[in-house]
Amino acid sequence: MLKISTTPHFQTQVNTRQIMLDVIIALLPAALAAVLFFGVNALLVILTSVASCVFFEYAVCRWWLKSANTTHDLSAIITGLLLAYNLPSSIPLGMILAGAFMAIVVAKMCYGGLGKNIFNPALVGRVFLFISFPVQMTHWPQPHFLNFFAVDAQTGATTLGLLKHMEPGTTPPEGILPSYEDMFIGNIGGCIGEISALALLLGLIYLLWRGIITWHIPFYYVGTVFILTGILYLLTGDIRYDPLRHILSGGLLLGAFFMATDYATSPMTVRGQVLYAIACGILTVVIRLYGAYPEGVSFAILIMNAFVPLIDKYVHGRIFGHRR
Repeated sequence: MLKISTTPHFQTQVNTRQIMLDVIIALLPAALAAVLFFGVNALLVILTSVASCVFFEYAVCRWWLKSANTTHDLSAIITGLLLAYNLPSSIPLGMILAGAFMAIVVAKMCYGGLGKNIFNPALVGRVFLFISFPVQMTHWPQPHFLNFFAVDAQTGATTLGLLKHMEPGTTPPEGILPSYEDMFIGNIGGCIGEISALALLLGLIYLLWRGIITWHIPFYYVGTVFILTGILYLLTGDIRYDPLRHILSGGLLLGAFFMATDYATSPMTVRGQVLYAIACGILTVVIRLYGAYPEGVSFAILIMNAFVPLIDKYVHGRIFGHRR
């Protein structure tokens, strides 16, 4: 007897809460690195962001939608972590509330909640804060390793900011740009969750091991940025196009590993994911090198989020049960 049923045809014991818990675990090394290099201020940013996101989702469910509480799926915690990771340690805590409101209420719950939003909520909150409070969002305290109570008084430009304002073909003075080792470990200025490539790679390895994400989006996103900047670097020898610095600095790894791979806002098919990731990489390079801002990851992912429904419409997986 042939039994016909709707998808999904395979069932597992893995549920939404378990997936979200694995993502939280994968994000913990970046939180540890943030606290080690930026101290208690980074911890306050993380706690404020997570608490705000959970509160706003609970409030919307209870007093606006009058529906079941959805904070138990842990997705609001992930949004709070990712929003915090996209902020400097010196940002006033009150501003984080505004970013959390935009992320949860506007970018997530207004669309119907988890799985129905078309834009990554954390990035919406981050871009809102960046546009609304550009001074506070571009105030970069310098790291102070293991000095947990240091005041964020000493500031400086990020690596991408330094590269952006260099004259073409010039060689920076010794010590101006951080070393590859410092960028890999996290001993640089920037948003608290993007500084340590090592911590983010540990999170990626965990997600791949657990089968939460596949390798396609991270590989093609980072690979596209590496190839494009590498070609320009080989052709010109200009340090502004150094591919390793473009990978190890800024929010590329954080975006490629944890935000471009978001289930709700990325394509469903492997071919669609590859197209999406390559386009994100191209947009990131164009914005970084030729746009007004040193960083382009947030804008690139949000722009491509808008094209995901179109990608899913025209890039299909293999269809079974019908003639060619």
